[in-house]
Amino acid sequence: MTRTKRWALSVPVDGFSLAELPELAREGERLGYTDAWSFEADGLDCFTPLAAVATATRLRLGTAIANVFTRGPATLAMSAAGVADLAPGRFCLGIGAGSQPIVEAWNGGRFVRPATRVREMTHVLRAAFAGERVVFRGKTLSVDGFRLGRPPAEPIPIYVAALRPGMLQVAGEVGDGVILNWLAATDVPRVVALVREAAARAGRDPDAVEITARLLVNIDPPGGEADVGVRRHVTAYLNVPVYRAYQEWLGRGPALGPMWEAWERNDRKAAVAAVPERVMQELIVRGSMADIRAHVQRYLDAGIDTAFLQVSTLEADPGRRRQVLGDALRTLAPRR
Repeated sequence: MTRTKRWALSVPVDGFSLAELPELAREGERLGYTDAWSFEADGLDCFTPLAAVATATRLRLGTAIANVFTRGPATLAMSAAGVADLAPGRFCLGIGAGSQPIVEAWNGGRFVRPATRVREMTHVLRAAFAGERVVFRGKTLSVDGFRLGRPPAEPIPIYVAALRPGMLQVAGEVGDGVILNWLAATDVPRVVALVREAAARAGRDPDAVEITARLLVNIDPPGGEADVGVRRHVTAYLNVPVYRAYQEWLGRGPALGPMWEAWERNDRKAAVAAVPERVMQELIVRGSMADIRAHVQRYLDAGIDTAFLQVSTLEADPGRRRQVLGDALRTLAPRR
């Protein structure tokens, strides 16, 4: 199967309020962006930004991701049905397990058997979206008699966020797509192969699974304080246990070992300084606008079907930050 490569917005966009997001998305659509995929961590939830975009554009919409531990099956099904009602046939539900800090430290849950939780949630959601009365008892969740009162008029594809082999296998076996992040373009073929192989073993068409990725784009000119800021971001993320294990699996253990060692002895300054230049270049899309475009294209050439561009800057002034991020999205657009 040959897919058209898609350049997507990552929403919300720093510096723009939700009230301003529809106009920004309309402009993005005119400039050739095909999708808007949301994210959530410690800011906005993943559904509200998509609702803001839904009626203003014809963009495809997706969550990347809705957490399967912090929402129960019924709540997740109802939230997805709401966005699908606003954008029938244009909404993809991206789900994932998140990380230990989000699930346990922030929400008081237990981060256990994440691959099983995602697999079971996918099963329950498909039944709910079909309007069935769901009775399910699994290893990580149970549902007794829930029926979605307003099932979607059209099927909602379910995408699975995945890092290491166990979850990549789940994505290939049960997902309509996979959502990747924090990987280099050179990592893509290896990761995609695992998804395709799992789909084939499950008797599915391996080429039917869409490969998507959130790309972290820093638009500040490299050097000086910009490098320090990017290193801080890398350090904060890659010390989260699931991301550390992911980078070790990808083979960056030797390069990141000094950073992890400094972090473990609570020397945050040394940890930031220990992030290698090569790791920054591999995992963060940076440089001139031409460099950034070429880097995004390398991901697409390597096997990514849809790339969500999450642009960032260290610019502190709100007005200036808004201006440079908006300009970057316009310059990077497919129809610039």
